[in-house]
Amino acid sequence: MSTESLALPATAGTAPPERRLAGDLAIWVFICAELLAFAVFFVAYGVARAKHVDMFNTGQLTLDRNAGALNTVLLITGSWFVVQAVARLRGGDPRGSAGRLLLALACGGGFLVVKVFEYKAKFALGISLSTDTFYMFYISLTFFHLMHVLLGMVILALLWNSLRRGPGPTTLSSLESGAAYWHMVDLVWIILFPLVYVMR
Repeated sequence: MSTESLALPATAGTAPPERRLAGDLAIWVFICAELLAFAVFFVAYGVARAKHVDMFNTGQLTLDRNAGALNTVLLITGSWFVVQAVARLRGGDPRGSAGRLLLALACGGGFLVVKVFEYKAKFALGISLSTDTFYMFYISLTFFHLMHVLLGMVILALLWNSLRRGPGPTTLSSLESGAAYWHMVDLVWIILFPLVYVMR
């Protein structure tokens, strides 16, 4: 037996698995643009905080960290259900996939409820965008993120409806695109929560 034959891998002659970008390229371009927008927001927050350390520290003490932590758990759990939805559809189980999307939507709904109660408590104290620089950033950043959660929920609801009616040839790609967007929303909150609520 020659040395060359020993060097050949056991899978010689078989094609490597095709690698592809999950979802549609357009959604990834959109996600990158959204992440850039949030990055600019975060940098502006950091610069403002460096100029008003005491104000930001005092403002942070008025925030409900438990509510923020609960929302973190809700979004991460929602992302896990979205991952399960994609896996179920790839495995040929559209009904199971639709069920996981409903659970992810429930997590998103829970996030919205918690956020509404947070805002309500702040507005009841007369806090608004014009109160000071910290609250301007707190309300702006969290509301901007909230709008992305709402959009993510709309996307998941449309995907759920599509799966309920019966998946088509592009359903998996659409679900992967929706999942990528939802994970982006989750990622942004994982950065936003410690930055605004915790770091001092």
